[in-house]
Amino acid sequence: MTTTVIARRRGGVLRQRNFFLLWTGETISGAGSSMAAVGVPLLAVTVLHASTFAVAVLTGAAYLPWLVIGLPAGAWVDRLPVRPLMIACDVISALLFASLPAAAWLGALTTGQVVVVALLAGAANVFFSTAYQVCLPSLVTAAELVDGNAKLQGGASVATIAGRGAAGLAAEAVGAATALLVNAASFLASAACLLAIHPAASAPAAHDPATHPAAPSPAVSAARAGGVLAQTWDGIGYVARDPYLRLFTVYAAVSNFAYTGNLALVVVFLVRVVGLGSAAVGLLMAAGGVGGLLGALTAPRLTRAFGTARTLVLTTVASGPAGLLIPLTARGPRIACFVAGSMLVAAAIVVGNVILGSFRQHYCPPALLGRVTASMRFLAYGMIPLGALLAGALGTALGTRGGLWIVQVIFAGSAAFLLTPRIRTARNLPDHPGAP
Repeated sequence: MTTTVIARRRGGVLRQRNFFLLWTGETISGAGSSMAAVGVPLLAVTVLHASTFAVAVLTGAAYLPWLVIGLPAGAWVDRLPVRPLMIACDVISALLFASLPAAAWLGALTTGQVVVVALLAGAANVFFSTAYQVCLPSLVTAAELVDGNAKLQGGASVATIAGRGAAGLAAEAVGAATALLVNAASFLASAACLLAIHPAASAPAAHDPATHPAAPSPAVSAARAGGVLAQTWDGIGYVARDPYLRLFTVYAAVSNFAYTGNLALVVVFLVRVVGLGSAAVGLLMAAGGVGGLLGALTAPRLTRAFGTARTLVLTTVASGPAGLLIPLTARGPRIACFVAGSMLVAAAIVVGNVILGSFRQHYCPPALLGRVTASMRFLAYGMIPLGALLAGALGTALGTRGGLWIVQVIFAGSAAFLLTPRIRTARNLPDHPGAP
């Protein structure tokens, strides 16, 4: 009986103590972050009366550190113990977000402080999310990676539903600034769960070095002996040479560029164009979390039925037309356009994240996983602030609805990168470099 069948019969990887702690901490932290994703723009729009472009800058600021420290972060993650690093990032993020309500109570809150907090918290997230990708394969087996990633994405989607819905309600009840205290507390909860993990009880490593002939041990040893710069270039070179990693990096960069443009404009659009209040905005934003949860629940079934490559192509292509529903939103029955579009796009994104995250964790050599992850995210996440700035400029020049139309068309077109014969004609993505 295979490991996958056993895990499915017993309830999956959530039955494993270490994974359950990781999942619990990240779900709680995700709820707080989802509150901040809605609460910070609401704070800017309703309290600081920021312009459309300023709100877009806030959205992009959280991801700007990927362009500055994204590459060397991978080398540091491969050098440092990942769990203590993740705990330190959680504590730093908690202190940063707690400073916002403190400044508001003192009457000293400014847009500049919000931008600085977003930048510094984004820098902590660079290290945390890179280490997070390295941590998961040490807690589950290779056969459990899809199940583990699906459950983590499912938890994140539940957190999105709860966090975004609660953000609008909390902003109306206690104010947008005070509501951010929940985000600060969520990072401390994540740190507590990480502290409780027992590394000695972790599952066997999810990688077999024999399946990664593209990265022989002498090369890995030499990389470890070199400096941070040499290690960083090692990860960049590995991604640039590999046809799958290179393709997925470019696709993610274009997709993130457009999707973040949507996120940068949507709160302004719902408040100032559609004419909704904070509570209604939070509830509508939670629709994406519902779609993400559905995507996480169906991802393992879809990949078993159709294969990882086919599922990735089908869901990605379908998400483009769904995104075009969002700019059609208006008061009354056309609110359904936003709900349907957000749910379908989020479901497709989560399915893609499950597939590509599991692929990278299984496909890459363990000693290079941090650097490969950081190298891919340098471009993929580095495009996010640029997308936010473009969206802000488009929203200012053409109106928020016009800007949304343009970024959604770009998002739909990003699926074309996955229609190459290498991906389109395959049933499954390969398990290791050189595999058919």
